[in-house]
Amino acid sequence: MRRIDTLSMAQRVVVVIALGLAIWSVGTYVVGLGSALSGWYAYSPLTAAPHLPSTGLHGWLRVIIWLVLIGGWALASVRVLRPASQNAASE
Repeated sequence: MRRIDTLSMAQRVVVVIALGLAIWSVGTYVVGLGSALSGWYAYSPLTAAPHLPSTGLHGWLRVIIWLVLIGGWALASVRVLRPASQNAASE
């Protein structure tokens, strides 16, 4: 018997939302790797050249990362939200 089968539909929805928030947190961290976008970069002391922060990952790589994470979340959501099996209902 799967542990998911013992949960009510409301509890399953909470699990899916929590999983989505966890994946969003991981995705934000992974996509933000390499980009130092904090602070003020218009001031470069005693030089004429402005300091430009690194932009991190390429845009296409960010899209691929988000698509993989969203696809994983969708598959996990379908598995969690599917109806309980007949064996678990009869026991």
